[in-house]
Parts: sequence; structure tokens; C-alpha cells
Amino acid sequence: MQAPREHIRWFLLPVLAISCVALPGFAQPNPQPKFEPAALVNPLIGTANSGNTFPGAVLPFGMVAFSPEELLPGPGRRIPPGGYAYNATTVRGFSLTHLSGAGCPGSGDFLFMPLTAEVKESPARDVRDPAYLSEMRHNNERAAAGYYSVQLENGVMAELSATPRTGAARFTFPAGQPATILIRSADNETLSTDSHVTIDAKRRTVSGWLQSGGFCRGGLPSSYDAYYKIFFVAHFDQQFTAYGTWKDAAVQPDSQSSSGGTAIEGEDAEGRGSGAYVSFASAAGTVVEVRIGISYVSEANAEANLRVESPEGLSFRSIRARAFTAWSAALGTIQVRGGSREQQTVFYTALYHALLHMNLASDVNGEYRGMDEETHSIAKPQTAQYANFSGWDVYRSQVQLVALLFPRIASDMAQSLLNQADQWGCWSRWTHETGAANVMNGDPSAPAIAEIAAFAGDGFAVKQAYESLLTTATTPHEGHRCSRPHLEQWLSLHYLTAASERHDTSAADTLEFSTADFALSQLAARLGRTAEEKELLVRAQYWKNLFNPNATPTEGFLQARNPDGTWKTFDPASTDGFVEGTGAQYLWMVPFNVRGLFRLLGGNEEAIRRLDSFFHDAQGNWALLNGKLYPGFDNEPCLETPWLYDFAGAPYKTQQTVRAILDTLWHDTSGGIPGNDDLGEMSSWYVWAALGMYPEIPGRAELVLASPLFPEAEIHRLSGTIRIKARPQNASAFFIESLHVNGRVWTSPWLPASFVRRGGTLVFTRGSRPHREWGAAQADAPPSFDFH
Repeated sequence: MQAPREHIRWFLLPVLAISCVALPGFAQPNPQPKFEPAALVNPLIGTANSGNTFPGAVLPFGMVAFSPEELLPGPGRRIPPGGYAYNATTVRGFSLTHLSGAGCPGSGDFLFMPLTAEVKESPARDVRDPAYLSEMRHNNERAAAGYYSVQLENGVMAELSATPRTGAARFTFPAGQPATILIRSADNETLSTDSHVTIDAKRRTVSGWLQSGGFCRGGLPSSYDAYYKIFFVAHFDQQFTAYGTWKDAAVQPDSQSSSGGTAIEGEDAEGRGSGAYVSFASAAGTVVEVRIGISYVSEANAEANLRVESPEGLSFRSIRARAFTAWSAALGTIQVRGGSREQQTVFYTALYHALLHMNLASDVNGEYRGMDEETHSIAKPQTAQYANFSGWDVYRSQVQLVALLFPRIASDMAQSLLNQADQWGCWSRWTHETGAANVMNGDPSAPAIAEIAAFAGDGFAVKQAYESLLTTATTPHEGHRCSRPHLEQWLSLHYLTAASERHDTSAADTLEFSTADFALSQLAARLGRTAEEKELLVRAQYWKNLFNPNATPTEGFLQARNPDGTWKTFDPASTDGFVEGTGAQYLWMVPFNVRGLFRLLGGNEEAIRRLDSFFHDAQGNWALLNGKLYPGFDNEPCLETPWLYDFAGAPYKTQQTVRAILDTLWHDTSGGIPGNDDLGEMSSWYVWAALGMYPEIPGRAELVLASPLFPEAEIHRLSGTIRIKARPQNASAFFIESLHVNGRVWTSPWLPASFVRRGGTLVFTRGSRPHREWGAAQADAPPSFDFH
């Protein structure tokens, strides 16, 4: 079939002067030709401090992310999540796919490594063979939006750039040294169950595929089910002077093909794998350029992606320049003014990280590999299929940010999730490439789909998605391959309980199910399904069954229960019953019915007291990363908590707490993200917080308010620009004294969904001391949703 026009417009940009970027759905209203926010991005932010971001070349939501693969210090095959860690300096290659901020290694497919040595021993024999590695120094490294370079200690200068579905590399070799490129076609960050590589010296190409999976699985190779297959085609601009392949321990000079993965079921994977190498004429400053297309469907589609997006004759410099332009267009949807250079860098880097996922999964001809392992074609109005859904993380604010800025892309993402559910037979909590990883808990697809509908409208099959999610929410199924395991407990007990004491997550599961049911009730309301809306809203209140007013001798908490209704042993500092958080942290995770929670706690004054003691230690100091009895703003369970003061009549405390987090935990350094970025979720929180607003209520488009970090900001959207002005510009004057919305006095610390849909102007007047009256009236509090 013909490539949809939306998929190729960016690549015709220099010719046709079309102001669009690489992916369908990108349009830039009010283009700012002199505004280049891409120049402010520092992709090295988050590569330390367990941020697990990668610094390589990628485009917004791109299929290709061309970035270094490193080995962590120590023995054996120790690979950091995302392939890169700032404290690691041993480079083993540059691969074409990456996840940003995940807590586990995954992807990292097809490593290209420039060498100044001949291939004599198999590269699979010893993962730390220094002949096939190189050290690097950070002062010889540069990372920018759409570009990465490093001068390796072996003397090679490596430069990377990308288009949505292709990677481009330029390797400059030192004079008088062999010029060889090693292609680990069976290698990635997990293990591959099979692979194949072919060299065509006449065409100057290397192509192949691998099968892999195992994201966050761990264990022996037998546990690595291969749920995706990926293909590549690499075109070199120089003739090969020598070539060969290897399989396991054997090197085969002059061989043109090889096969074999790095994982053999039931056996040690050490020494396994296959790949190819190609050598070039050694001359003064030999420069080799390679263009690489990938596809999850076929080698032919990888070739077609390359032909459309990076045709022969298109220079590396042109690809790099276009990548920069694409990023400036995407980032330019939000324009901030004022603040320090560091604050602007942190802001635009956070926005950059928030726009990396989900990832394009369909090819230029509209084909994609489904979760049923069949080839499918996108159907209108969908313009692209996407993959890599970190549901438990991103439903909190990243999905809403994408939908706010790029409604067409967000709608395609929603349709992609529905397509995957149809193909897989149910909704997965976490999808990776063309498979279901199913890590984490809950049913995050329900709030994600509802949020996309709330922020982006009906640009996907909303009714079909709702009905599919409703089936998942009402029809029990066996096992853990789908969202909502143990649904029968939910329907009968009205809470979830653990059958085993070994690993109890039942309290967290109950809260996630409540959130999912609430979000689903909002979809039902959108579709006019009144009876189902009421039923789901009733179910959303099942979280109340966990509230024990006597959980501790002095305070009530949400506490896990046994099947007979008795309370399980409880310690608010313990993670027992919860997921990546403690009982003290999960107490607050009822963002759709905050007023109901506060009522159980004893009212607003008691809620404020509890929040104050949560955010501060016994000495009154901020306790933002202390964990256990205090929040951990390095992870998702606490992200909604600073905004709760808005509901309690103390918005000034929200303003104060949010500003403390922005100022103390986020920096323009490699450790400048406080924890796993989780495919852009944490960065999206920063973007929202810096704008002074947050999508607190799952499945809805109201925004609760804090104080903007920048004196001016504009959010450019086709449906209407949102303008934010905050006076004065004094950094210490961040307490809101008054707010005008579209010229009218506004006393509420939240904005209705209608403002988000239509846009408008916010004008804040602020002072350096808390203004306790503004937004304090109960009638002005953000909405809560209960059912009695």
C-alpha cells in the first residue's frame, strides 16, 4: 500500500517547506522560527542517580533510538537499563532501540561497534574482551537533541543521528589503524533466542533479524520468551575490503551469513551469539557513514523505511539538522520565558524525555506486527501504531501531557492499545515492542484511555475501547497475563487480598482497581452509559473497605485485609501490601475522591496536619526523598500528594511543596532526575509542575494549580493557546495572591476541563509570603467524586 502522506511530510520538509515534524499528528500552530528549544536540551540529565535515561539520538516517539551500550564496572555481562550509565565508561557498541528511564534492561537491539583491530577471536567468547570494547571519557562526549557523539579511546570518533525509523552513523577512524565495524546482530540488553545476519558485499549492505523478549523477567534463559522479532538493513557508503561472521566461539572469515541467538533454553548463555564484521580501506582519517532502517515486520519494510526516510545521497549532516528542527518544533509547543538558564534546560529536557514514548511501531507503508504475531495495517483515522506502554507509570501525567500537546498522536496511542488488546485477547499492564511484559499491577489502560479521551477527544474508537475495558473489568479470567487478576475477589469481597504472605500487593491492587473503575465510569459518562457509570462509580469507592481508623494506636490508614475481613498486620513504614511504596505513602492514593479520604481522616485540619508531618521530618525540614514514613519523590506513588493541599483549603502549601521539589530534586546534571524516569512519567510531572498545574484526577481533564516556575509560558495547541503570566518575576515570590482567568477574578485552585479544551489566559499575582485566603474556601476546592 502507499505510504500515508502524514508519515513522510517531515522528510520533505526542506523541499516543500512544510512546517510539520516527523510523525503523524505533529502540527505547529504559531510556529516560532527563531525559537529553538532543542538547543536547551541536555540528554545526559538522568543518566546517573538511577534515572536510567539514555543520551543517544532519537526523534519524538521514534522507533529508532540510536545510543551507546555500555558495561557496568565489574565482571561479566552487567548492562545498565537504557544501555548507559554515567558511571560506566566501557562501550560495547551503539544500538538502535532503547527505553528511557525503565528500571530493567530491555531493547538495545543490534550493536554497531567501530574497531581499530582485526577480528581474530569470536566476539561472543568473552563479553569483556578488550579487543571489541573501548573506554570513553565524558569530556570527549556530546549529547544533544537528535545527535550524539563520542571520541572513543580506541581513536574512533562516533557520531549518531536518527529519523523516526532509521539511524545514521558517521565513524571517523584514526590514520594507520584498521577500520572495522562489528555488528552484534544477535545482541541486545536482555537475550535473544535466535538471530540471523547476511552480508552483501556488492550492495555494501548488512541485514538481519533477532528474536527477543524477557523485559524485567530475569532468571535463566529458559524464562526469556521471545515476544518480538525485529529486522534491520544497514547501507554503508564505502566498499568492504574484508568481511566475515561468527557464531558462538567460531569466527568465519569471508562468510556471508550466520545464525544463532545469545540464549539457549536451559543452558548458560555465556559464549553464545552470532554476528558479522566488515572492514574498510585504511587511509588518513577514513570516514564511514552507515544508514540503518529497522522494522518489526520484515527486512523489506526496513529497507522501505530507509528508502523513504533516509534515501541514498542524504548526508549525515542533513539528517542531524532535520532531527534538530523536528525537536525544536515538538518542544516549541510550549514556550517559556524568564527563569534561569538552568531552569530552562531542566524544563526542556524534561519535556524532551516526556516525548520519547510510546514509540512508533508501524512502518512507512502502514504495516505493523501485532501482539498476535500477525502483520496488520493501520486503518483510518489512525495514522500510526505505537508500542512500549509503561501503564502503571504514565497514566498519572505523561499520557495527559502528550494528549494536551499532540491530540492526534495521543489518539493513535489509544487506538494502538485497543489494537493490542484485541490481538492479545485482553489488556496488558505493560507492553514492550510487540509483546506483553505485564510487569507492575492494576489496570492502567482504563485511566490512560479515559485521559486521552478527556484531553484529546474522540479521535479513536472510544466506544469499542470502553466496551473492551468494561469486559476486562467485569469478567474474571485466570492467570496474570491480563490486567485485573483476581477480579473475582473484587466482585465478591469488594477489595483484593493476598492468598500468600510471600509477596502481598493487595492494598495497592485495591487502590489501583478503584482508580481504574473511576476512570472507566468517566468514559461511561462520556458515552451516555448512565447505569454503568453509576455502577462503576460505586465500585470505585471500594477503597474505603481498606480504611482502618485504628491501623496504628494513633492514626488511621488504608490497610490490607484477609479474605475473612480481618486486618492484616500493618506497619505504615512497610511495603507489605503495597507496590514500590509504603502504607504511609499509599494512604493518599485516592486522587478522585480526596474529600472522601479527608472525611475519613477527620476533616481538612487533620488532613493538613497529616500532610505536614508527611512532607517534613521531626525537625521541620523537608523530607522529600526520605521514604518509608515520608514521601519518595523518586517514584510514582507520591506524585499526586503535593497537590492535595488544594483540596484541604491550603493551596499555599501546595505552592510551597511543589516549588521545594522543583528546586531541590531536579538539576542540570547527570543525576538531575531523582529516580527512574519511567518512560517519561517523572519528567512529565516536572513539566506540569513547572507550568503550575497538574492533572490530579485520573480520567478527567481538570487541572489543579500550584505556582508557575516561569514568569511567562505559552502552550500552543490547535484548539486554543494557553497563556500563563506570573508577576512579579522574583524567584522567592511564588505564593499566589490573586488569579485572573480570561480577565475574570478566579478564586479556585483548579481549572475546569473547558479551559483545557478551549485555552485561555491565566494571570497570577504573587508575593513572597503565604496568602492563606486565596483558594481556601471549601466551595472553591477541586471536585471530588463520591457515591453514597
